[in-house]
This record gives sequence, structure tokens and C-alpha cells, in this order.
Amino acid sequence: MQQTADAVLNAALKLGESRSWEAVRLFDVAEELGTDLNAVRHHFREKEDLVDAWFDRADAAMLRAAADPAVSTMPPTRRIETLVLAWLDALDERRRLTGQMIAGKLEFGHLHVQIPAVLRISRTVQWLREGAGRDATGAYRGLEETALTSIFVSTFVVWLRAGGDHRATARGYLRRALSLAQRVSRWVPGYLTHHGRRRERLPAPQAGVRDSMPDGTREQVT
Repeated sequence: MQQTADAVLNAALKLGESRSWEAVRLFDVAEELGTDLNAVRHHFREKEDLVDAWFDRADAAMLRAAADPAVSTMPPTRRIETLVLAWLDALDERRRLTGQMIAGKLEFGHLHVQIPAVLRISRTVQWLREGAGRDATGAYRGLEETALTSIFVSTFVVWLRAGGDHRATARGYLRRALSLAQRVSRWVPGYLTHHGRRRERLPAPQAGVRDSMPDGTREQVT
């Protein structure tokens, strides 16, 4: 029976939760689906492709958030914050498993998966920039990409490692990182006026204000 790519990925995730990601084998995925390996290979050439598909889901969730008209009216740093959190939220149900996927990529000697992983991060950051409406070019684009990549990766690590309310911990770290980037950007010659059409300065999130409430008001932190 022909299986969809989503069905194959879901089966692999289910097995990973019951065992570990390291213990997942493609023949087990095929057995879970009641099919053969060719049905799995039709969508995924190797196990690492399943990891890419999992992060593709997060990319898609981030871009769905970007399509919300309310997001486009947010200040630049708030847009970035909203999109990064949407990406993390898409992975939240399988946070432990996601950490295992990353750990597997970091094992010594796995250059064949580490190099593609770097490209994977770059691709996600590119979509983050697009979703946030960033339009810097040339050297300014390079600086912005470097800063966003650093902020994105470090926030991801904080989210993976935090205990308790890991989302709040990651959000707090992200806001501080974006605030620092905003302050540093003031000292980059020409950055704030480059492509003035949309070159808003990256403002720091408002101190003492939490996320918008369901009725559109904002909750003040006392």
C-alpha cells in the first residue's frame, strides 16, 4: 500500500518516542505502516531525510504564522520573535525527540550529516528573514544573516536544554538577544538608513509588556 510522506514521518516519530531516535530503523517504520521498504524509500532516501522533513514542518508553521496580517504590522523584532516561537512551538510535542535528532547529528565523525545540517539551518534562517520581511542587501544582508543565525541557533539550544517552562525561558532569552542586536545595529554605519523603504531599526521589545491577550490588549508586568 502506498504511504504518504506524512504517514511515514509520523510512524518514525511514534517509534522514536517509544524507543529513542537512535533506535529507529527504516525497516521498523515500514513494519509499523504494514508496508515494505520501497514504500518508505519512495519518500525518504535515508533516515536523515526524516529529520529534514520534521524541521520542514516547523518551517511551514513559521511561514503560516508570517501569513497572519497581524504579524506584518508588528515591529521588526516582534515579528522575528513571533516567527521563531512559532517554529519552536511546532516542535514542542516532540521536544525530547528533537534533541535526540540534534545529538545524533553532532556525533564525532558524522560530517556527512553535519554539513547538510549547517545548510539546513541556513535555509530556515532565510525563510525567517523572508517571513519577517527583512530586505537588506550586500554586506548589510550578510551581517543581518549572521546575527539572526546566531540568535536563532542559541535560542533553539536554550529551548532544548531549559527545564520547567522552557518556552518562557526561550522567549526571554530571545527577547534579550534581539534587544542586544538592536543596540549593536546602531553602531553599524549606514545600517539604519540602508534601503530606507523598509529599513526599520530593530527595536527592543517593550519592557514590562507580555504577549498580546486574546482580546487584543496587552498584559502589563508588575
